[in-house]
Amino acid sequence: MFKAKKTAPKSRIIVANWKMNPVDLKEAKKTFAVIKRVNLAKIKDKIVICPPSVYLSELSLKYSGSKIVFGAQDVSTEINPESTGEVSAQILKNLKVQYVIVGHSERRRLGEPEEAIAQKIKMALSAGMKVILCVGEKTRDVNGEYLRFIERQLREDLGALNKKFFSQIIIAYEPIWTIGSGKTSVDGHDLHQMNLFIKKVLVAIFGRKSGLEVPILYGGSVDDENAKQLIEFGEVSGLLIGRASLNPYVFLKILKAIN
Repeated sequence: MFKAKKTAPKSRIIVANWKMNPVDLKEAKKTFAVIKRVNLAKIKDKIVICPPSVYLSELSLKYSGSKIVFGAQDVSTEINPESTGEVSAQILKNLKVQYVIVGHSERRRLGEPEEAIAQKIKMALSAGMKVILCVGEKTRDVNGEYLRFIERQLREDLGALNKKFFSQIIIAYEPIWTIGSGKTSVDGHDLHQMNLFIKKVLVAIFGRKSGLEVPILYGGSVDDENAKQLIEFGEVSGLLIGRASLNPYVFLKILKAIN
């Protein structure tokens, strides 16, 4: 069994993926206002807010703090300024976006191929942003084929990456069968085993030193009741939170629970 060297994370990363919410800018501002009023001096984690792209300019450009940063939920594969409907990496960078979610299960479900995901990763990295790459299996089987599935995702998405970008990669493990289920289907032990497996693959791709330094987050029905257990027993470097992040008070409960 591969054993990763256990080190204390520099700073955990807590990502709030608002998806296609809320329905108007006024509500988005209200949600963010609640979050930024918390006593951030007591929060050790890096907080990444990923609102719909149409709200980024109003939220990110008017916030001057350092504890909260902004991320995008996706990025274009295109650099051509004539690409209608696309949002380029450079546009996001100009909006003070520091992180980009790539390969989310909901994007993959729409048919997004690994080639497009790999291209999006390159675009975001070239613009100086960090990439949160989502990987995860649809179902689990007793033969362990789901492990091979995740390994293929990692190798196809990251295999051709220039080593100068290794430090800008973050992996978010999101088992698709838990998303939106309203409960945690992955316990701390299973998550810890998956954490080790992903690190083993990353070491094979990036080399031991760089591979072990890549943060691994967990996403999939995270709430204020299971967040602490996932962090402690799964030994992950943070969380990718969907539904629970839409309620700012629940999101703050999660931050307090893990701190």
